[in-house]
Amino acid sequence: MAINHEHQLTVLKDILSEHHLDRSGTVSECEQIERLAKSLMANDAIHSELKQTLSHIYTYSQNGKNATDLSLHIDQHEQQLANWMDQLT
Repeated sequence: MAINHEHQLTVLKDILSEHHLDRSGTVSECEQIERLAKSLMANDAIHSELKQTLSHIYTYSQNGKNATDLSLHIDQHEQQLANWMDQLT
């Protein structure tokens, strides 16, 4: 069963929150962030301002899954993670 965009946003915010609070994550979480962001960007119910944020989150996830040190990647995006979570609310 597919989840609607509101649930997708909630899941995305939860994963980003864990990255922000725990300062750690996994490649599979980055892949899930990537899938969620991509799906949401393709959704007509999402306004263009939020799609811009989702584009940044998508890039973050792509770079994160390929990072040699994911914890460092997350640390380097601490402020962006906080901003993104505010924007997803």
